[in-house]
Amino acid sequence: MTREKRLADSDWWSSSTAAHLVPQEALYRLMIWLSPAYPVGAFSYSSGIEWAVESGDITDAETLRDWIEVTLTAGAGINDGIFFSQTHRAVTGDDDVAIVKTAELAAAFAPTRERHYETTTLGRAFLEVTRVAWPCAALTKLQTVWTGSVAYPVAVGAACAGHGLPLAPAVHGFLTALCSNWISAGVRLIPLGHTDSQRVLKALETSVLATVKRALEARLDDLSSATFRADIASARHETQYTRLFRS
Repeated sequence: MTREKRLADSDWWSSSTAAHLVPQEALYRLMIWLSPAYPVGAFSYSSGIEWAVESGDITDAETLRDWIEVTLTAGAGINDGIFFSQTHRAVTGDDDVAIVKTAELAAAFAPTRERHYETTTLGRAFLEVTRVAWPCAALTKLQTVWTGSVAYPVAVGAACAGHGLPLAPAVHGFLTALCSNWISAGVRLIPLGHTDSQRVLKALETSVLATVKRALEARLDDLSSATFRADIASARHETQYTRLFRS
């Protein structure tokens, strides 16, 4: 994928007419797939936030926002956005080699056992439900060329490509849903009021958009992470005495 094409994707989503170019049926599917009601079980994972609350790293809406913003822009968020984008492009371009490379790296890139379990369990659940309810050739192709564990952004990215959903709004929706799920964990753990949770989501709007643009312009070589505290939280959650979440 050329740099010009990646920049074109980014510019497309920045334009004021972008939302009007998304087919209605594709938008309908995206909203369903990323809804908390879609039966993949995302609500049962906190990505280490549970340990961060118990340890005192997260105590209120402000510290939750800070934690999520860093994780989004310098850790799992941006990396999942890159995996999503690269999968979408590989499927759209019918590039089996790129599909396998992206799927393999996404499954191996998780820094902890729980993070690997989370992304591959969500990926498997998404594929199982979507192949029955919303079948498409792209999902069949993914599971034909790659027989290993499928990370969540790879599964959703492939489905979006297979159903003709443009990349830019798809990855934007995916990263917004990711942040919403992290906030939902904070609501239950801190605990946090629902109004405060929406303030946190609003405060993250600019960071989500910036991360979307980065994910659209990035390549697999741009994958990186500097969220050491979040990785520690994920690892220590495995032995946390009392737990509400699976990660």
